[in-house]
Amino acid sequence: MSARRLPSLSALRAFEAAARHESAKQAALELSVTATAISHQVRGLEEALGIALFIRRPRQLELTPQGRELQKVLESSFDNISQTIERLSALPARRSITLSTTPVVAVRWLLPWVYRLRESHPDIDLRLHASHEPVALDGVTADLAIRHGDGRWPGMVAEKLFNTTLMPACSPGLAQQAGEDVSRYPLIHFRPQGIFISPMDWPGYQKFAGLAELNIDAGLAFSDENHAISAAVGGQGVMLMSRQLIEDELAEGRLVQPFGPELEDRAFFLVYPESRRNDPTILAIRDWVMAVPGKLSEYSG
Repeated sequence: MSARRLPSLSALRAFEAAARHESAKQAALELSVTATAISHQVRGLEEALGIALFIRRPRQLELTPQGRELQKVLESSFDNISQTIERLSALPARRSITLSTTPVVAVRWLLPWVYRLRESHPDIDLRLHASHEPVALDGVTADLAIRHGDGRWPGMVAEKLFNTTLMPACSPGLAQQAGEDVSRYPLIHFRPQGIFISPMDWPGYQKFAGLAELNIDAGLAFSDENHAISAAVGGQGVMLMSRQLIEDELAEGRLVQPFGPELEDRAFFLVYPESRRNDPTILAIRDWVMAVPGKLSEYSG
């Protein structure tokens, strides 16, 4: 495609304003330049085109036929440019927001429903920060979080999402092989990296349930719950997991509960700073998280 042969755009703009006002002085006021500058630009344009655009009369400019033709084209073109710029400027600016949560909640609960957020708020770019460590909700590391606890975080709004119940779970094959002999079950441990301490591990469960025969010193250990779930489904051992996070595997028979008891655990909360309670982007994410469907929402209360 050949390059366009256009005269100076500033000269075209000066001519269009002078033609519309029929006055170099008025055009100068509109463009914040001097009348002399307008006259200079127009004369330069006429020389470049080799035609006269104005008939110059005392205190008045009169368009020639060629000048009127060019003026109509320029006026329409500048109007289209102006309208397009106004339309683009009116489009909502994109907003980015970071939601921190544990890997298992991100993968097994939130990710399948991100499309709903895109549909309702296409201008929001969600960033999921997957970690077991609590991070600062300072608008830099993260803006809001899904946290496991008692709902008491100073300076934060905490809205309950769902309660959790801890239970042992393993593959049906392992349960059939080991039967009721608890000592025959190899354990799968969840040991996240960093300063985070698991709220309930096998030593705590053994003490609570009174199962002295559990060999709590042996077994596989994972820093990610998703890997622990995969290992349990694969028959590698029995894990201690929130029932609400393995509902699909339990319903499909890929995991079973080999022994008891179940334990009531702390709940998951959506947490964000009190100072941002009315932040439109925070509220958009809040509404989306609260509306996420699935079995987990059945346990909210």
